[in-house]
Parts: sequence; structure tokens; C-alpha cells
Amino acid sequence: MAEITLQGNPIHTSGELPQVGTRAPDFTLVDKDLNDVSLGDFRGVRKVLSIVPSLDTDVCAASAKRFNADVAGRDDVVVLNVSADLPFAQGRFCQAEGVDRVKTLSMMRSRDFARDYGVLIVDGPLAGIAARAVLVLDADDTILHAQLVPEITQEPDYDAVLAHLS
Repeated sequence: MAEITLQGNPIHTSGELPQVGTRAPDFTLVDKDLNDVSLGDFRGVRKVLSIVPSLDTDVCAASAKRFNADVAGRDDVVVLNVSADLPFAQGRFCQAEGVDRVKTLSMMRSRDFARDYGVLIVDGPLAGIAARAVLVLDADDTILHAQLVPEITQEPDYDAVLAHLS
């Protein structure tokens, strides 16, 4: 169990992020077309897993837009934005904000992803959704970088992510 804060108040997650150097756990999430997708569907390219509570918040929206800009023109990287939002809401956000390089994935059918990655918030007002975290995976799904953002209202360390994509 990890402790993070929400506006300075302690809250807890279901576990710990997977460790750098280990293989990322497989998952099943829901894409914009309501299809189940897994980590294996993105084999062969580097991945950024941007895990956020909801795209309907300023920080989560800013993060999605930043990653969208950071990978523009790159075919060797995919950004997977994982949240508890419904795919319909994710789609509206992407269309309204011009986010076209980030693939949104929803935990709408299961919280297994959040539990397996140790980011499921277990107490406080956001219990049941994911904490903010970012992982960088190589083309074979080995974790190169992992950050559980200590204060949920703060953005991740973009420079560290980009350093692992160079």
C-alpha cells in the first residue's frame, strides 16, 4: 500500500507500482469503440501508460494534451491514457481538445488494472478510481520508468518520461 496525498490529505492505494526492470502486468481495458484491449495489442512499440483519475479535471486534461504533443510525429511510441471515465466521455474530451495521438482506455468493466498496477485508491473521496501515475515500457513491455505522483493534483515528471523515450 502506498500513501499519496489529495490536496495535502493522505490517501492510500491498493499496492505499489510495478518495479523498473520487471515486465508490466497484462491488462484488459475498454477502448473508444467499446472493445476489450490488452497490453499485447501494443506489442512492438514503446508505451507510455499515463494513468489518471479522470480526464474531466484540469491536471488530467493537461497531462493528456502534453503527452499528445510530446509524441506527435512519432510512430515508435504509443501513449495509453487510462482512467475510470467512460469511453464516450474520453472520446468527447479528445475531440474537443484535439488529442489525436493518445489512445484512451477505460476501466469501466473492471478495476483489475488499477489493482494489478497498485494504483487503485482505497480510501478518501476518490476511493475506487486510479491515482496519478506514469510508466514507460519498452517494446517488450519491460518497465523503464515508473512514477506514482505523490500529490494527486500535480502533474507527472514529463522530462523523466521523455528521457526514457529518447
